[in-house]
Amino acid sequence: MSAGEEKTARSETRSMWLLSTPALIILIFAAAGPLLIMLVYSFLTPGKYGNVIWEFSTDAWVSTVLTRDIFDGTLSLADAHLKIFWRSVKLSLITTLFTFLVGFPTAWFIATRGERNRAALLFLITIPFWTNLLIRTFAINQIIRTEGMLNTFLLWLGVIDEPLILLYTDFAVFIGMTYVYLPLMVLPLFAAIDRFDMRLIEAAYDLYASRWQVLRKVILPIVKPGIIAGSILVFIPSLGAYVTPRILGGGRNMMIGNFIEMQFGPGRNWPLGAALSVLLLVIVAAALIVYTRAATKEGPHG
Repeated sequence: MSAGEEKTARSETRSMWLLSTPALIILIFAAAGPLLIMLVYSFLTPGKYGNVIWEFSTDAWVSTVLTRDIFDGTLSLADAHLKIFWRSVKLSLITTLFTFLVGFPTAWFIATRGERNRAALLFLITIPFWTNLLIRTFAINQIIRTEGMLNTFLLWLGVIDEPLILLYTDFAVFIGMTYVYLPLMVLPLFAAIDRFDMRLIEAAYDLYASRWQVLRKVILPIVKPGIIAGSILVFIPSLGAYVTPRILGGGRNMMIGNFIEMQFGPGRNWPLGAALSVLLLVIVAAALIVYTRAATKEGPHG
């Protein structure tokens, strides 16, 4: 490379960095900055009325999974914290699985329609995004509450003798999150299925493959990127959900997001809330790494 070409390349690189500067500044102050603050707060001492005392302490991190006896200072597992963690992960995984079971046939049906019908069906899938999450969650609340539409309809049919207690349970949170995040599973699956070559199914049948073998060995491996993308889009927001568990789960069925909010509110333990926030970020990052590695593996068996 000549001196002139090297100078031109250096100039182009400098220009690219200058053009990227506004975006980098936004990322640093709007994303990395708050995360850094949470990380610092997690190693400080809680104040009596909220805020923090600038004294180094690891108690917040210890308190995420352990609790200290107020009399003799011995440590034991924080059962309440672990139950919240387990409930969050369990409901997020179940929501991801169920949205896939519902979203896959839905996406397949849309992808195999004609161009005109396909556009109309995709339009219907995106309609929930037009409404605020809070409004959609309150709508589910009105449907499944004791005097809601579901119980009223079942009582009218004579299927049940008394209203079902659905609200303020894990099942209510699961229903709410499934409804809210289902479109996030359908759209990536549709994008993957839309590129699928249907002649491969005919070829598999010609080779005497059963329907289950066609699904497991032909369709699923090819649309795997859409499955992984949809799982990421559903699992991560489900894990950190706040509004849906707050409205449909009540105070007894909180998830990690609600528990973090409580530490910055009535709990007045900002370092613990910060430690839980960072821990949630680590869990999400670990899930992303697992999903990304699964996406980069080649072949039907990885």
